[in-house]
Amino acid sequence: MTETEDKYLELLKDVLIDKDNANRYQLTPYPPHRSYFIKRYIINKVINTLAKKKLIITGINKNGAKQREIGLGWPINGYSMIGTKRLNNIQFCIENVVKNNVPGDFIETGVWRGGSCIFAKSLFNILDKNRTVWVADSFEGLPKPNTELYPEDAGDDLFSLEQLRISKEQVEENFERFNLLDGNVKFLKGWFKDTLPNAPIDKLAIIRLDGDMYESTMDGLVNLYHKLSSGGYIIIDEYGTIPACKKAVHDFRDKNGITEEILNIDDSGYYWQKK
Repeated sequence: MTETEDKYLELLKDVLIDKDNANRYQLTPYPPHRSYFIKRYIINKVINTLAKKKLIITGINKNGAKQREIGLGWPINGYSMIGTKRLNNIQFCIENVVKNNVPGDFIETGVWRGGSCIFAKSLFNILDKNRTVWVADSFEGLPKPNTELYPEDAGDDLFSLEQLRISKEQVEENFERFNLLDGNVKFLKGWFKDTLPNAPIDKLAIIRLDGDMYESTMDGLVNLYHKLSSGGYIIIDEYGTIPACKKAVHDFRDKNGITEEILNIDDSGYYWQKK
């Protein structure tokens, strides 16, 4: 990779996380999903009321740049909420699968505004244009918890957040803004339980699960992990912050005898390499 390409990727990361505005307080849960552990209903109700009125809360946040590094806070003008360290992890995984000729595509399940997939596509354009980026999302927000089948999701209210309902058309437009929407970007629209079992994917080199819930995480693991090539990587975005997500990972690993070491990215995102 050339020096110019390196600089482009670093600039792209900054744009995707809206780094220029990192020192401004923004109208989003801050840090993300912290309402999972406190009085979520009240907080989300206030957030949604303000969002519907199109009010923006701003102010100086001296720790903003450091918090954005690890994906705390949801940027109003950005394309990704995962922060620099988790974008760096995507780069690390892609560079390694390309270097070691690990076969397969990239998929993210739960894409918000598409920032992670936009970054992956940019890097593949530099390193290996033949890889496909699969963009999987309901594009309608998160599902309501199915507590009969997945009691671990009881009380989860992420489905109520208007900020998570980003349309497929908007994500496509975001790709077009970076001149990245082509035949190697493919969308899987719908609930994971409906789209992933029959997804026309042969092999995967990188799986990035960002469904937050037990159900969404398990849907990704059950329907995609067997397609992950040896030497490929699986990334779990909220493993460190949402207990239901973490439990789904360990339930799946225990059932399938998976023992590869789980590695920490930034205390929220974790990953392992399939041996």
